[in-house]
Amino acid sequence: MAIRPLDDRVVVEPLEAAEKTQGGIVLPDSAKEKPTKGKIISVGEGKLLDSGKRAELLVKKGDEVLYGKYAGTEITVDGKDYLILKENDILAKIE
Repeated sequence: MAIRPLDDRVVVEPLEAAEKTQGGIVLPDSAKEKPTKGKIISVGEGKLLDSGKRAELLVKKGDEVLYGKYAGTEITVDGKDYLILKENDILAKIE
């Protein structure tokens, strides 16, 4: 199933949180932090402006991004977890 976000929203596949600390301690699921890094799977057409035109998004499919810890809406499609975020919930692109 394909997910196509509307307006200025993007679908992000979260990248996994660290399994171990830098010291080598294995973290249980309850101690892991929510991921704040992900890969963009699909993007909307852009926000509709008052002039009737669409604002171009600054991110595109395939970009890796950082987003807020509690941003977006979590969904599960075909057993995979995704987030739907507004473009302004994205903090930075990873280059």
